[in-house]
Amino acid sequence: MIADKLRAAGCVFAEDEAKILISSARTTAELNDMVNKRITGLPLEHILGWVEFCGLRIAVDTGVFIPRRRTELLVRHAISLVRSGSVVVDLCCGSGVLGAVIAANLERIELHAVDIDPVAVSCAHKNITSATGHIYEGDLYEPLPSTLRNRVDILIANVPYVPTESIKLLPPEARIYEAHVALHGGEDGLDVMRRVATDAALWLVTGGHLFVETSERQVPLVVKIFALSGLTPQVVTDEELEATIVIGTRT
Repeated sequence: MIADKLRAAGCVFAEDEAKILISSARTTAELNDMVNKRITGLPLEHILGWVEFCGLRIAVDTGVFIPRRRTELLVRHAISLVRSGSVVVDLCCGSGVLGAVIAANLERIELHAVDIDPVAVSCAHKNITSATGHIYEGDLYEPLPSTLRNRVDILIANVPYVPTESIKLLPPEARIYEAHVALHGGEDGLDVMRRVATDAALWLVTGGHLFVETSERQVPLVVKIFALSGLTPQVVTDEELEATIVIGTRT
C-alpha cells in the first residue's frame, strides 16, 4: 500500500523507500505523516533526518545539501593521502559529511570545516563534534585562523558547480528543497571553484592537495584553473559512481 502510494507519486525506488519509512516510524501516525511528506516531494533524507554515506549515518537537516553517493570517490581519494597528524580543511562543508568520514577513518588529524550557510553549519555540528574538529561559519577561507596558512595538508571542497541556467533542469527534490547556495556555481558553474583554487596555494603546504568534484564536461576548464593557480592537476573518474574529481597538488 505504502509502496504503491510512493510509486504513484513518482518515487523510483518506492519499495526500498517504503521499507525504510516503515522501519523508521515509531507510530502509525508518524508513518502516515512521513509518507505524506514524501508524496509531496520532500527528500527521503530530510524526512528521516539522516543519510548513509561511506558506512556512517550522517545527520541531514531540512534544507541542507544531501550527500550524493558519487562523492564517495572524492572522500576515498582524500583519505588515501591523509596521514596521522595531517591538517584537513573541508570548505563548503554542508552537513560536514566529508570531514566526518575522514575523521572516522583516521585518528589524530586536525580538522577544520567551513560553510557560508548557518543552517548547514548547525547541521555540521551534529556530525563533527568538538572532539574531532572545528567548524566555522563564513565565506570559504575567510573565517579560518590565519595560523593555518601554509599548514594545510588536505583541502577538500565539494563546491557548487551547477551552471546558473542548469538549475532549472535539476530534479525538484534538489531544486526546491536544497539550499541554492549549495548548488549555484555561476554562469559556467565554476565561480566558487575558481575562488577556492586561486587561494589554495596560500593555505596548502608544499606537496599538499586540493580535492574537488566536478562534471566531466567541466574538466578541461578545471584543469586550466588549477594549473593557473599553481597546482598540478590530476583527473580521476569512476564510471560506476558516475563521478569525476580533480586533485591539485601544490608544487
